[in-house]
Amino acid sequence: MERSNIMVCVTQQKTCERLILSGYKLLKSKDDNLYVIHVVNEKERFLDNADDGEALEYLFAVSKKVGADLTVLRSRDVLKTLIEFAKNNQITHIVMGITPKDKGSNKLSVGFQLQQALPDIEFIIL
Repeated sequence: MERSNIMVCVTQQKTCERLILSGYKLLKSKDDNLYVIHVVNEKERFLDNADDGEALEYLFAVSKKVGADLTVLRSRDVLKTLIEFAKNNQITHIVMGITPKDKGSNKLSVGFQLQQALPDIEFIIL
């Protein structure tokens, strides 16, 4: 049986718990891996308020409970960082919430761009 490497993309919101739990449900054996990742744009202020830190702590605890590491990365190019992480960890599935288009732009959503860049990966958009 082929091993699954599941990547769950989260933001600093407690509601992302549902994404982590959905990723956890995809694990079929103890050989499967679950990665929880949050990429922060370098231009944005990180942990701007206490709620952000509290939400991240909460998601860290949820990740730990299901045996996953929560990775937080800062990047100038969030999309490129997610693609590299997926390739470097041989990701087979990506779980993410619906991503809005960048406000006021015609750019495609991050989720759609990820799917274009990683056609061999199964996406679960919740």
